[in-house]
Amino acid sequence: MRHATVRFVPAFVVSLLALVIAALVTPTVASARPGQAREAQPETDTQQGACHARQLPPPPIDTSEEPLPGSPSPEPLPIPDDPVGGARMGDCGIVRPDDGPAPPDGINAATWVISDLDTGDVLAAKDPHARERPASLIKSLLAIVVIRELSPETTVTGTQEDANQEGTRVGIGPGGKYTVDQLLKALIMRSGNDAAYALARTLGGVDVALEKMNSVAHELGALDTRAATPSGLDGPGMMTSAYDQSLIFRAAMDYEEFAEAARTKSMTFPGHSGKAGFEIWNDNRLLGTYDGFLGGKTGFTDDARHTYVGGAERDGRTLAVVLLRGERNPDPMSEQGRKLLDYGFGLASAGTKPVGQLVDKAPEVQPKPDADAGDEGDGNDGTGNAIRNPAQEPGSQQAQADTERSAFGNVGLPLAGLAAVAVLVTMAMWLRRRRARLARANRDSG
Repeated sequence: MRHATVRFVPAFVVSLLALVIAALVTPTVASARPGQAREAQPETDTQQGACHARQLPPPPIDTSEEPLPGSPSPEPLPIPDDPVGGARMGDCGIVRPDDGPAPPDGINAATWVISDLDTGDVLAAKDPHARERPASLIKSLLAIVVIRELSPETTVTGTQEDANQEGTRVGIGPGGKYTVDQLLKALIMRSGNDAAYALARTLGGVDVALEKMNSVAHELGALDTRAATPSGLDGPGMMTSAYDQSLIFRAAMDYEEFAEAARTKSMTFPGHSGKAGFEIWNDNRLLGTYDGFLGGKTGFTDDARHTYVGGAERDGRTLAVVLLRGERNPDPMSEQGRKLLDYGFGLASAGTKPVGQLVDKAPEVQPKPDADAGDEGDGNDGTGNAIRNPAQEPGSQQAQADTERSAFGNVGLPLAGLAAVAVLVTMAMWLRRRRARLARANRDSG
């Protein structure tokens, strides 16, 4: 029996030491890329079900996304190694603060995000990087390009091709004279596909406009987004995410031209061919009915289903909500947006911690935490202006996420500590038994 104990104790010590080493080198679940190890965890309210649409939106129900004859199908956009905006932005299902209440009932959108337009904090979300179709929400991206590149006073002459665009039209006619400012308001207020085509044509044509739109998306860090049409009609490779649309809406609202168009309730739009002008109205139902509402954008296609973005200001906080692939039954998208805005303002007033961050630029141009000191690593943009990188700020969501991804995060350190204590106790027991055996041997020999 004594010999068995002698053999057992060193073996036990070796096993515990191996456990310590494994705890130090094995990454925790939080380091998994989205859609991998996270799916194997037990379901919680932050991880309900498997990630959907990680790479591509759900299959289309019609032929609108088929490439033209002879044209290849666009390749899926790459999935970043780390979720843009923080580790929890790669989660599936509901993502909410640990101390925050559950989201309201009646939200049937496949994916949504609530964010703070001022700070960029993501207050809560559902599958934020799931790739869906934007429908007319993509017009916000076109609006940014238009505001950057076209003078609002520039006159655009309408064409029959403008008038022939599918879907929602504001009423452009051949020979009609329209300013860029009028077309921009028609684009945002009434979601005019004819206005989108006329503006794309003025930018140099549809292909040029799409190239500019996709360039801006990448610049903003919207890496799930590819515009295939300037209007949001479904097209080959069209995709976005609720996180990306939050980035785009935040950037668009920084332009007064966009913010003004989003909050305009009505305007007179020019007629054509001798016909008088006519009144057009903003199609966002929360405008004028929700306290502090700043405007937004609605969208629908057969493949995208219903999409929605809207922002509101209350108690010194400016929040926005994005919903993708929703249905109007039982509640319309504006009502679902209202519920999520109320929920977001509740989280903000309670001071809950954000679950992610809207980035300011594409991840590859963000300052890196391990950048070398010197002219290229001194935290400026090359002109002496400081670059704000929320991911590096103490206590930020990204900083917390990096800690969670460490081997000493929420699993490795406690496991290593317990194993170390077990090793010490076992060694003490072994030394005590050894001293006892030596004492007995001395008595026997005396």
